[in-house]
Amino acid sequence: MPQPRVFSGIQPTADSFHLGNYLGALRQWVTLQDTHDTIYCVVDLHAITLPQQPADLRRRTRVAAAQLFAAGIDPDRSIVFVQSHVPEHTELTWVLSCLTGFGEASRMTQFKDKAAKGGADAASVGLFTYPILMAADILLYDADQVPVGEDQRQHLELTRDLAQRFNHRFGPTFVVPGPYILPEVAKITDLQDPSIKMSKSASSPQGIIDVLEEPKSVERKIMRAVTDTEGEVRADEQAKPGVTNLLRIYSALAGEPIAALEQRYAGSGYGAFKKDLAEVVVGGFAPMRERTEKLLANESELDQLLAVGAAKARKLAVPTMDRVRDRVGFLPAR
Repeated sequence: MPQPRVFSGIQPTADSFHLGNYLGALRQWVTLQDTHDTIYCVVDLHAITLPQQPADLRRRTRVAAAQLFAAGIDPDRSIVFVQSHVPEHTELTWVLSCLTGFGEASRMTQFKDKAAKGGADAASVGLFTYPILMAADILLYDADQVPVGEDQRQHLELTRDLAQRFNHRFGPTFVVPGPYILPEVAKITDLQDPSIKMSKSASSPQGIIDVLEEPKSVERKIMRAVTDTEGEVRADEQAKPGVTNLLRIYSALAGEPIAALEQRYAGSGYGAFKKDLAEVVVGGFAPMRERTEKLLANESELDQLLAVGAAKARKLAVPTMDRVRDRVGFLPAR
């Protein structure tokens, strides 16, 4: 019996994934390879919905791909590719755009939030149609499930609506995907402001830990992480959000329950706890950092891995797009 297929993508908008990306997505994508037919994409088309420098985008696309492989995504078990290398993504986006109501697209909360930050006049049409491109990404590959966090749930609902609408109008064409709810990972928050999620767009440089960050920098940030004046290592979301966040990070990377950590550091204060946590983070990311650097040192080999991934992706995307063209009524090319 074939395994269910999952599709997921990650944007190349930074020079490194951060701790929240790793715990919330990457580590779980690796595990999914054991139970699913997995397709992972560096979504560079999504990245340009906001201004990007061309040289930065090229570099960051390779860095993102290298980190996927370094984290444990196996190119022999998963399809890993760059979105712009498969032109069917943009072609299907246009077809789906013509089935999407303007009001329907306007209700997407992520667009409203991002447009509100920069002003509606500065928001691009690409940002507005971002969820339709996401729908095309998923539907091209007959994905059964999509790993989603709460912030992407509305986009997946749009994907399902568009698949059902197309199937109703033109006949059975798309698999209607469902959500794959990832095992719960506690939200990792900013080291300097534990009231906000650790994020490239919201966090200050001192509040975020990058996977590829130099060990000394990681140690400094953890030692300077916000705690409180109490000095007791215990979890309390309301009274001790900073300490609770550090306990979550320690627990997730070391595989130890928070209660066991509370017991171990009872009465020892924050210094020893932070020092040990820094060692856990640095030690946990060291192999991935080394593998990433090795992959980036040989760009031609990395590019070849991505070319093979794109060829595999197109073997799935081309037949889907052929069906779509036929259903819609496009004249076949000779």
